[in-house]
Amino acid sequence: MKKALKMASVALLAAATVFAGTISVSAADLTLIIASNATDLTNPYSYGLDKFKEVAEDVSGGAIEVIVHKGTLGENESELVEKLTMGAADMVVSSPGFMTAIGVPEIDIFSLEYLFNSFDHWEACVDGDFGEAMREIVLEKTFNQFRIMGYWSSSVRDVYAKQAVTKPDDLKGLSIRTQSSAVQQDFFKGCGAIPTTVAWGELYQALQQGVVDGAENDYTNLTLKEHHKTPNGKYISETHHDFTTRLFLMDGNRYNALTDEQKDWIDQASAAATEEERAITYKMFEESKQKAIDDGAVITEFADIDIDAFKDVAIPIQDDFAAKNNMTEQLEMVRAAAE
Repeated sequence: MKKALKMASVALLAAATVFAGTISVSAADLTLIIASNATDLTNPYSYGLDKFKEVAEDVSGGAIEVIVHKGTLGENESELVEKLTMGAADMVVSSPGFMTAIGVPEIDIFSLEYLFNSFDHWEACVDGDFGEAMREIVLEKTFNQFRIMGYWSSSVRDVYAKQAVTKPDDLKGLSIRTQSSAVQQDFFKGCGAIPTTVAWGELYQALQQGVVDGAENDYTNLTLKEHHKTPNGKYISETHHDFTTRLFLMDGNRYNALTDEQKDWIDQASAAATEEERAITYKMFEESKQKAIDDGAVITEFADIDIDAFKDVAIPIQDDFAAKNNMTEQLEMVRAAAE
């Protein structure tokens, strides 16, 4: 009898061990690899990714493990997007523009200059009906491959060059390094500038050596790369032409395959990460502007810019884009939110 009881106890203990092991493996079986192209740990993207990891692992009680890559999966957004499509990354931060090349021309609405008037206006749009409409367009056009988990900000972009710019005429004849978006290049052409392509990593040297007369970006990114310390980056003009949108993306099919509980955990973490990334972006706008001033950059304040003259160039491009891409309704959503 004692021997039988002992054998039964051993069997129960073994079963319990196997059962506990199964629960442990199952509970910790979801590992997410998330990435941005920013290698600088003070970049707002880095804070956002860290917040996602913190919240996802906390609300799931450790059932989700998050591995964060800050530039270590690739410093080019195209590399990250490729890894997302291949399953080598689960969530990435990217600018929207790459989708124009894969059959989603509507996404270039985010590239329209002077689409948004302020950070508040931008938030009201991306967190409202406009943002939801764009989510649905992206899901439908990419067959669920790209699901927008959060709208992140890369601050507001300004022109910086070898001279101050207060009106479109001041850009005439200047070679300005711009983004590759066709609508953005159309805008700078409309101002009389010569849009020029230069790799981000080579821009400091191009400004230093006079290969380009200027560029456009936000205070944080241009000061991190010290563009304002070059002869052709010294004059920063607060044109505020682009309140920039970045997408926190996940493979929609991967998301749909998860349990409702796992989706809820990821949704909570995505919302927290988005809030954190935006807060750091806004904070760094002021800090980076002060750094530029302290380093000797010459600032032309927003109030001294002829914004109406720049909008006269931008609005026809917006209208033309909307008409060509059946986006008039979405454009009107954005404009109505500014009223």
